Amino acid sequence: MSTHTIDTGAPVIPADTYDTTTFYADPDAIAVVTNTTAPDAVALPAPDASTAELLAAAREAGRRAVPAPFAETALVARPLLRRVGLPVPDGPLSYAVAPDLTIRYARPSASAVGSAGCSGDDDTLLVTGTLRRVPWARTARAVVVLATAPFGPVLFTLTPDQAVLTPGGNLAEEPRDNLYLDALEIPAAQVRRTLPQVLEEAGLRAALARSALIAGAGESCVELTVAHTVARTQFGRPLSRFQAVKQEQARLIEEVALVRAAVQAAATPLDTGAPVTRFAVAAAKTQASASAAEITRIAHQLHGAIGITRLHPLHLATTRLWSWRDEDGDETYWARHLARSVEATALWSALTAEP
Repeated sequence: MSTHTIDTGAPVIPADTYDTTTFYADPDAIAVVTNTTAPDAVALPAPDASTAELLAAAREAGRRAVPAPFAETALVARPLLRRVGLPVPDGPLSYAVAPDLTIRYARPSASAVGSAGCSGDDDTLLVTGTLRRVPWARTARAVVVLATAPFGPVLFTLTPDQAVLTPGGNLAEEPRDNLYLDALEIPAAQVRRTLPQVLEEAGLRAALARSALIAGAGESCVELTVAHTVARTQFGRPLSRFQAVKQEQARLIEEVALVRAAVQAAATPLDTGAPVTRFAVAAAKTQASASAAEITRIAHQLHGAIGITRLHPLHLATTRLWSWRDEDGDETYWARHLARSVEATALWSALTAEP
C-alpha cells in the first residue's frame, strides 16, 4: 500500500512533514494525492473562481484527504484579504478569529482626546494574546487574523515565525497550532480596519469550507464502504447482497447527499451577500456536523475490524470527519444560529429563496 503523499511535480512530500509550500507555488499547479482510493489530481481553482467552484474543489480535497490547508487558503484567507484590500501572499494560508486579543496602538497619538492610546499616528499595532488551534499554522506563509481593537474590528496578517508556536493537532493529526503573541508589532501596511460584517463573513466562510470538506470525506466513506461490501463475502455471497447491509448503505448515501446539497445551496448566497446567507450557511454546517456522526458510524459498522486499522484508508476520512464535526462550530452551535436567523427572517421566504 502506498503512503499518503502530495506530488506537485517536485519531490514527493510525505504527509507527516506537512511541508505544503510547493502545493501552492503555482496557481495552475496540480496536487496529486496518492493512496489506495484516489490516485488522481486536484486542480487549484483560479483566483477569480466563484464560491461554488471553490466549494467543489474543497469537497474533492476532503474526499482525497489532502494533507494541506486547501479550503482554509482558497475559501477563507484569500477572499478575506481581497475583501479588505490587502495583498494576497503566495503559498498556503491560514486564519484565526480571535476576539480576546489585547490590541493597542504602537505609536499612540500625543494629541489624542480621550483615554491614552485611543488613537495613533498610524495603524501600527501592538498585539498580545494567544491564537488557539490555528489550522496548519506551522506551514502557512501567513495567518489572517480577525480581531476587535479599541477602535473597532480589524484584520491583519502575521507570519508564524513572528510568534511562539506550540504544535498541536486534531484527531486526524492535521496541525492545529497555538501562536503566542507578546506585544508583537504589526506594521500599518499589514493592518486594515474593517466592519463587523467582515468578522461575521469570516465565520461563515470557515464553517462552509469545513462543511465542504465533510461532504468530500463522506463521499470517500461511501466509495470505500461500497467497494468493501461488494468484495467481502460471508455465507457464500457478498455483504452487499444482504438486505440489512443494503439498508445501511442507503442511509449512508442519503446522509452524504444531504450534506452535499446543503453546501451547494449556500454557495450563491455567500457570493451575492443575499439576506439568506447566514441561514444557508448555518443549515449547511448544522447538517454537515450532524451527518458526520452517522456517516462514520455506518462506514465503520459495515467495514468491521479492518476499518479501524491504520492500514486501511477509511481512517483518513473518518478521523477527519470526527475532527471537522466540531471545528468552526458544531451542530449545536450552528443550530442556534439557524434558529436566530429564522427569527430574523420569514421562514417561508428563507426556505424558498432562489439560490
